[in-house]
Amino acid sequence: MTKQPAMSPSDRPVGEVLDRATGPRRAEVDDLLALHAEVSGEQPVVWADRIIGFGEVRYQYDSGHSGRMPLLAFAPGAAHHTIYLVPGFAERWPDLLAALGKHRASTACLYLTRLTGVDRDVLRTLLERTLAESRATGH
Repeated sequence: MTKQPAMSPSDRPVGEVLDRATGPRRAEVDDLLALHAEVSGEQPVVWADRIIGFGEVRYQYDSGHSGRMPLLAFAPGAAHHTIYLVPGFAERWPDLLAALGKHRASTACLYLTRLTGVDRDVLRTLLERTLAESRATGH
């Protein structure tokens, strides 16, 4: 039996992963689910047992490493929402992040403690740019 790569789609029910967010964050993940589905035009699938992904793209780096990943994705959690964007988004789109509202950013992840106070139009634009770039470049 071949071991599946860690980053692969699963049959886990989406609702189980959404329920990792509790209290007010639980309703927010429903909003994130709807926004990601609307922007991507894809159905949600659980990846790596914790990520809600939409669509799929195959990638290959110059190093030869290859794999697949969702076009758009987020992970609900008890402490914050993690939204996966293209690498370097914070440096490339500082104007959008300045207008977004309270957040933290890493190389390819946007962390939102709550959606309250986050500009949904700016969030949508970040997702749209990520989707366009993922489709064009494969990562």
